[in-house]
Amino acid sequence: MRITRVLGTAALLFGLAVPPAAADSSPSPSASSDAGAPTSAGTSFRTATEFEQDQEATASASTGDYLYWSFPADAGQRPTVKATVKLPDSHAAQTWQVDVYDGLRRRQACQYGAQTRTATQDASSVELTCVMRTVRAWSEPWADDPLPGTYYIRLTAVSLTTADLGQPIDASVRVGSKDIGGSAAVDGSLAQPLVPGIAAASDSGDGDGDSAKAAVLSSLEPDDGWASGWWSDRWVWTAIGGVLAALAGVGGYALTRGSGRPRRMPPGA
Repeated sequence: MRITRVLGTAALLFGLAVPPAAADSSPSPSASSDAGAPTSAGTSFRTATEFEQDQEATASASTGDYLYWSFPADAGQRPTVKATVKLPDSHAAQTWQVDVYDGLRRRQACQYGAQTRTATQDASSVELTCVMRTVRAWSEPWADDPLPGTYYIRLTAVSLTTADLGQPIDASVRVGSKDIGGSAAVDGSLAQPLVPGIAAASDSGDGDGDSAKAAVLSSLEPDDGWASGWWSDRWVWTAIGGVLAALAGVGGYALTRGSGRPRRMPPGA
């Protein structure tokens, strides 16, 4: 009976320690939609075309061009960049490469994936993949860790024959992220996201016909805003671990304390 009461109390404490959000600590991903996805690409960092994650951005270009897109990534996400290039009917062997840079123009290493791939003469398309490292909430000044903010995709051919220069191609890129959760949480956060690249926008001024170039920042951000604050699902697992430790302690005490002093033993024995 005593053990039953102990187990019931521990179960009650366990239920109180886990908040309702612990049932699904990771937010459900939004339904992917290509509505409003861009159909062009920039030719430099400053003219990179913005697009959201889970959208497919497309562009028609020529071999030899540098194609640039940008997308937002938040702390705790592990973005995967996928690029597809549809090649012309007749071409020589070509080598294509996709690179990812952060808002400070730092090239980000790929954990795995075919970042560079060579298409043979009879290939109709080439597919590239770059799985980035997990975006951290903060980093040391000397480190090259990915931080929350804008990231740039650069797609280009790194090995071409002279005859293939200028041939038309169709390119598409898509970015999807995996929410790593508390395993990637750190005790710190950025007050603001990583400074994205600065683009130039036309400003008509006072209406006298003279247009000036004004600096603007990226207009995209994650659907639920940039992550900040102290909360992560690591707190949930910490609470669960504490409850399990208390349960083990109470259960061990109940099993080892015995049934008490025998009734027939005299008081002075």
